[in-house]
Amino acid sequence: MTDLFTLDAEVRTDLGKGASRRLRHANKVPAIIYGEGKAPISLTLEHKNVFRAQQEEAFYSHVLTINVDGKPVECLLKDMQRHPFKQLVMHLDFLRINAKNAVQVNAPIHFLNEDEAEKLGGVIAHQMNEIAITCLPADIPEYIEIDVANLEIGQTLHLSDITLPKGVTSDELAKGESHDQAVVSLNAPKVANDDSEDAPEAPEEASAE
Repeated sequence: MTDLFTLDAEVRTDLGKGASRRLRHANKVPAIIYGEGKAPISLTLEHKNVFRAQQEEAFYSHVLTINVDGKPVECLLKDMQRHPFKQLVMHLDFLRINAKNAVQVNAPIHFLNEDEAEKLGGVIAHQMNEIAITCLPADIPEYIEIDVANLEIGQTLHLSDITLPKGVTSDELAKGESHDQAVVSLNAPKVANDDSEDAPEAPEEASAE
């Protein structure tokens, strides 16, 4: 199986919007890699490889290896531009990383046992689908699991209730208690109004004189 987290790239010197359009017509994706105090490098990647990789959830938080003219560079995906309606990746931004330096990423959340929680008659409501975290590159989780099986109706889990993997911290909680945001709730179901009881009475017709 092809390693989805390793992509081959070529350095490009033909820059500008016109050059980018020509690359896309040739089924290639323009990109840039920057960070770690080094000069940015403009790149070109094969669209078919990028498109296949970006379908995987882990691609957005996993440490990637970009082979720049054969030289491996470890990085993270920082931004991706897609075509508004075609299945095309338009541009990629990669951030160089150093194994010894902490990085900030967004880790997706996997909610477990939602069916069990809703058996109580409530409705699960997600306030977040990912958590902003800081950790060393080797500690980046593919996702964060949150088990909601024991939620009670009216209960909300906040960031402080979530057990993060070892070496991982929440960016929001690091700002203080006032940033302890809600993550997921089990809400009471909405009660439908009874039209026969709530509808206003029709006014009596005035008697003809």
